[in-house]
Amino acid sequence: MEASDAELINTEKTPPVRRHRKKKSMVWEHFTVETVSEGCIRACCKLCKQTFAYSNGSKVAGTSHLKRHISMGSCPKIKSLEKQQLALTPGAKSDVDTTDPPKKRYRTSSFGYGFDQEQSYTFLAKMIILNEYPLDMVEQPAFVLFIQSIQPRFRMVDANALEGEILSVYHKERLHLMQVFGNMSGRVGLTVGLWTTSQTLGYICLTGHYIDSDWKLQKKMLNFMMVVSPHSEMALSEAISVSLSEWNMKTKLFAITVTNNSLSHEIYSASLRDHLSKKHKVVLRGQLFVVRCYANILNLAAEVLTASIHGIIYNIRESVKFVKASPVRDEKFSEIALRIGLSGTKALSLDVRTLWNTTYLMLDAALEYKDAFTSLDACDDNYNEAPSADDWKKVEVVCTYLKLLHDSANNVMGTPERTANIFFPEAYKILLELTNGTSSEDPLVSSTAKQMHEMFDEYWRDCSLVLAIAVVMDPRFKLKLVEFSYSKLYGDDSTRYVKIVNDSVHELYLEYVSQSLPLVPYVDQGDDNHMNGIGSNLSSSPNVTGYGLMDFDIYLSETAVNESTKSELDQYLEESLVPRTHVFDILNWWKLNNIKYPTLSKMARDVLAIPVSSPECSFFGSGAGSRELDEYRSSLRPETVEALSCAKDWLQYSPITIEQPSTAIVKMEL
Repeated sequence: MEASDAELINTEKTPPVRRHRKKKSMVWEHFTVETVSEGCIRACCKLCKQTFAYSNGSKVAGTSHLKRHISMGSCPKIKSLEKQQLALTPGAKSDVDTTDPPKKRYRTSSFGYGFDQEQSYTFLAKMIILNEYPLDMVEQPAFVLFIQSIQPRFRMVDANALEGEILSVYHKERLHLMQVFGNMSGRVGLTVGLWTTSQTLGYICLTGHYIDSDWKLQKKMLNFMMVVSPHSEMALSEAISVSLSEWNMKTKLFAITVTNNSLSHEIYSASLRDHLSKKHKVVLRGQLFVVRCYANILNLAAEVLTASIHGIIYNIRESVKFVKASPVRDEKFSEIALRIGLSGTKALSLDVRTLWNTTYLMLDAALEYKDAFTSLDACDDNYNEAPSADDWKKVEVVCTYLKLLHDSANNVMGTPERTANIFFPEAYKILLELTNGTSSEDPLVSSTAKQMHEMFDEYWRDCSLVLAIAVVMDPRFKLKLVEFSYSKLYGDDSTRYVKIVNDSVHELYLEYVSQSLPLVPYVDQGDDNHMNGIGSNLSSSPNVTGYGLMDFDIYLSETAVNESTKSELDQYLEESLVPRTHVFDILNWWKLNNIKYPTLSKMARDVLAIPVSSPECSFFGSGAGSRELDEYRSSLRPETVEALSCAKDWLQYSPITIEQPSTAIVKMEL
């Protein structure tokens, strides 16, 4: 008993062990503990050396008052450091009062998380990349002051250092993308975009399009390369070869889509195909190798149409301006329209001259009010821009064909995944209408249709095979839509054109068969045992086979051989069409049927990924296809321009996350 009492007494005299455990609060990064006297412990600020009550015997003061000392700027040393930093900031005021009490009851402590200079530096570079801010932004006094107000410990860098960090981000993301391409099972289609500068130099933008292992359509910018003569055939082919070599994709090129009209005559030349085919393997003898951008041909056709009535468009634009110039005129015009019985389902609007779809909408709305404009011309002496009756007739014809282009562009843009199969029916509908228009008895209709038909027929000759093979890979249409469309376009001669498509599809499929490993056909296990031991089976199981059924066994063997020689492609074409539903995911269909058609699905993957319309060429824009870098981007080093352009493309679809400990919320007393 006495020993127990002694142990109890010793325990009471010994300080509790819990007081010596490791302190976890982030406040201890700024404070140390000092023992003043027995049982009295105070916390000492590492910066200003002020001490605060912490523990007095069994009573512990806690850390809230210590947090306030740091977070509210009570520490004179912190205030002094902040003033020094602000004084070093160009244009900043050094007498900024930092001691104002917080207006909110709760405030996030600045030491609630670990500050990481390098991580913040990287995020700054990514912000510059994604938002296309100028690099010298980091040297602007207002921006520096803003950053210092958020985190005084952040060391701002200059534009040169930021450029180095941007290049570092670019190389890191590029390495990750190379790993993705290294594991890619399919081939890649390239789109070529041209950028010009105020100087004599230009840039070629190469973007890769492919379908990944999860059957999702992807596009990634590969290069943004400076070239002396971007419009030359040699410069383009050399840029493509260098890009594919850098990305280790020499054997994975499937097709090239060009967007610039000035390149069209050379890009389709045999010399370009020959130059690239020497370094890169092409499929189907290069017949699918070069594709013209669909958006580009629509834009060019729209330019031809609007140019044919340029003067009339000017008059209509000025007429709309006149009506919309004041509320009084607008109200007067509405009264005229109401008086002559016009319902006015469309509102008058002005166009943006560089966007032909807005010009079409302006003309289309003005057509509804053509009689109102005529009446306005008769009753208002200040208005003298009214088109004539013949002018309105020309506008009506032009709008008929502009509507074809407008609807087709909207159909493509409204498709979630712009796989290559969606373009055949769009191009076919336009060509059919133009073909019918050329034979119209109305000379105005026929002459307008002929202008467009010549251009669109050239596109059809160049690209119809690509479009047709792509639509054959659509299980809703297969060869049936090709047969139907060609019968409308070519009449009795359609069989010959359908055969060209059919032969090309089979030839392309055989190329994929030759590249694939031999596939072992599914054979029933009983048949397999029978074939492996036919002699023993005949002798041991006479009741199963029997001499009288030997001919039947031969017949079964011949039937099995004939069935096994039917290709995946033939099986696919002979099966019934998939019902056309409002929502159909063609990539998901091939994903689900990948096991059933292992070789054909590889072919479908590459064909459907062909970028028939390039993202570098916007619908409704100019038909020229090239864009111009601004003065600032043009002044940067070529490697920096490439890093900024490519890294933005890669980062914009990747989430930017920050890893940090949970922030501490400090309760402030009012």
